[in-house]
Amino acid sequence: MRLLSAVDTMFYRMESDRTPMHIGALLTFRLPDGAGPDYVRKLYEAFSTLSFLPFPFDSQIVDGIFPEWHTVQPDPDYHVRLSALPYPGSETDLGKLVARLHAHPLDMRRPVWEAHFIEGLSDGRFAMYFKAHHCAVDGMGAINTIKKWLSTEPDRYVPLSEAGPKAEVPDRNRVASVAYELWNRTADGVTGSAELVKSLVGMIGGDNSHVGATLGTPRAPFNATLTPQRRLAVEILELSRLKAIAKATETTVNDVTLAVCGAALRRYLDEQDELPDQTLTASVPVGWERDEDTLNAAAGFVCPLATTESDPLERLAVINASTTRGKKELLAMSPNALNHYTLMGLLPLTIGQKTGALTKIPPLFNLTVSNVVLTKDPLYLGGAQLELIAPVSFLCDGYGLNITLVGYTDKVILGFVGCRDTMPHLQRLAVYAREALDELEQAAA
Repeated sequence: MRLLSAVDTMFYRMESDRTPMHIGALLTFRLPDGAGPDYVRKLYEAFSTLSFLPFPFDSQIVDGIFPEWHTVQPDPDYHVRLSALPYPGSETDLGKLVARLHAHPLDMRRPVWEAHFIEGLSDGRFAMYFKAHHCAVDGMGAINTIKKWLSTEPDRYVPLSEAGPKAEVPDRNRVASVAYELWNRTADGVTGSAELVKSLVGMIGGDNSHVGATLGTPRAPFNATLTPQRRLAVEILELSRLKAIAKATETTVNDVTLAVCGAALRRYLDEQDELPDQTLTASVPVGWERDEDTLNAAAGFVCPLATTESDPLERLAVINASTTRGKKELLAMSPNALNHYTLMGLLPLTIGQKTGALTKIPPLFNLTVSNVVLTKDPLYLGGAQLELIAPVSFLCDGYGLNITLVGYTDKVILGFVGCRDTMPHLQRLAVYAREALDELEQAAA
């Protein structure tokens, strides 16, 4: 057994029936030439051997004052599932199925993940939907896990057949192990907290302070009590266009995507006559290097999306100024201090989630916009080429919208997740993001 980290425990405690705390990914593949009718079933059966599972996907959580990971033998019939859409399955059919699968909580008495193979897609394709609890993996960790299943060589199926032995958890006396871990956390807490206090003093004042952005966050229609059902929308942007705008404006690709999201939200809320007088803000996670035992390694800063600004270049400038300062301040901290900064940010969300206070107190931010990169090279699963990977993130009470971006080959895929009842017509946001990129591109030219 090993203890969950303090950050992992926060995500574990935030779980509820209305707000399951898992994250996911939808992957679509193109069948290779000559694939037989049982091709997907064979992939499903190979995956079901579970010979490739790393920690913590081979473990369940034993609850207590200090929750612990306990190594078990996962049941492949439960964790790996084969489904089919009525042929020819459309993108809309697939999106509805994945939205329903994503809305369903994980069984917290088992290892906290599921993998679904989905047949029946049109044009010789199939899909895979994978979800895992946020206490077990963050966005970067999920991308790294998925990457291990795939190969850059179309004729190889390495990850499932040659994954190698699993790493063993050190077999120490349980009481001594727990005591040792708690001692380490106490020591780290003292040094990390001292560094964090010094860093926070510098974060508060001056222009483009993300602490100030937090205090000025208005309430948006989706900052409300959530229901369990979810909506999913996907948009694909060309990386080359984002890079060209970033170069022309001396900003970054991440700044450009944030500006696109801000413009889409401005239009979406303005059409409903619900655009706040103050700018919406986004929590922007920044990851840092991790060891193999660290499951969550990201801290976020709050960035204004300039939704009160009609000029796309002015919006981009505001965002760039905020992200430049926010990233600089976070990356100047040690991993220990960053971990405590993450805990400080999660604490009000965890308490508010459990007490129902999140919808009664002012929001700390309006939504989360995160960004991870898979690879620039095409990837394959058993010879089937990966066409698309769409991130599907989590929502917590009072925060009914999440936008996650994944870079793959020459594309940036935007995954929009919203509460079904607080985000009607979520697909419009995806359409508006595409049109916002057109507008920003024209302005930058």
